[in-house]
Amino acid sequence: MARYAREVAVVAFAQSDHLRRTDELSEVEMVMPVLHQVLAQTGLKAGEIGFTCSGSSDYLAGRAFSFTMTLDGVGAWPPISESHVEMDGAWALYEAWVKIQTGEADTALVYSYGKSSPGSVRDVLTRQLDPYYLAPLWPDSVALAALQAQALIDAGETDEEALAAIGARSRAAAEANPHAQLSGSVPQGDYQVRPLRTGDCPPIGDGAAAVILAAGDTARRLCERPAWITGIDHRIEAHSLGLRDLTDSPSTRTAAERAGVFDAPVDTAELHAPFSSQEVVLRKALKLGEGVAVNPSGGALAANPVMAAGLIRIGEAAARIHRGESDRAVAHATSGPCLQQNLVAVLEGERA
Repeated sequence: MARYAREVAVVAFAQSDHLRRTDELSEVEMVMPVLHQVLAQTGLKAGEIGFTCSGSSDYLAGRAFSFTMTLDGVGAWPPISESHVEMDGAWALYEAWVKIQTGEADTALVYSYGKSSPGSVRDVLTRQLDPYYLAPLWPDSVALAALQAQALIDAGETDEEALAAIGARSRAAAEANPHAQLSGSVPQGDYQVRPLRTGDCPPIGDGAAAVILAAGDTARRLCERPAWITGIDHRIEAHSLGLRDLTDSPSTRTAAERAGVFDAPVDTAELHAPFSSQEVVLRKALKLGEGVAVNPSGGALAANPVMAAGLIRIGEAAARIHRGESDRAVAHATSGPCLQQNLVAVLEGERA
């Protein structure tokens, strides 16, 4: 833990039930119960949090500065130290971790949320592409993932049967996750974009998540077994898909090296792989062996609230450490098409 100036741990994690539609709920109403749950786990009040950071997307909400509305759920008066990233909440966690490293805060509340149900999320995500060559063509997220899956098949690294097995394993694991949107025996279904079938793709749905970070002895006071962030790093690929080998993820590998993933064995991996084919790429980049429990929560194939699914991977890995089910876990989050941006964190529990 001497890698960084301060020891920082995830001391609490909460998430909503992930549902196909939440028409009756505003973003504030969806986030508030999650915030109350995560604070209750530590006994902290909102005014005792040193820093608050959120992750969401105005493109999903359909209005500018939509994140300011959810501050009603946090309680912004008296004034609080607050920030926001237009990214998955995993990157909000990174900002909060940096804030604690600087000594400007000892605790941080990180939350993220996304409502994909109101519109066509496949079309919305095309706005992540470069605005000159690709975005005007409107290639949606499933079509781009299918290109990646076909590249993997052509390279001999997987096949449709193996991809189906990944989806089946993930949703079987989700039976133990009460918050999952899909679980149990889910048919592979028809092709969405060949070679990807419905079972290879993430469900569209709404959800929110929150974690609390704390430093040093504060973390030990708030949590019986803190999940220490012993390494964290994030990297990005070239923006143009034509400049990348879609069968590999050098940015994930580099982030893993910088975070110390390869310094010792891991027993759990929570991977943000919205498509079954992306798990193949990430397993290779992170050098995960057969003995590692991959996505025991069900992963993004069981619930994929856009802008929260990456933070949930960190939260799920931390929760396993809190419960004593894991000693050293790797958590991964991604953003952009075909694993363009990748964040990797190592979480460890203290040995008795």
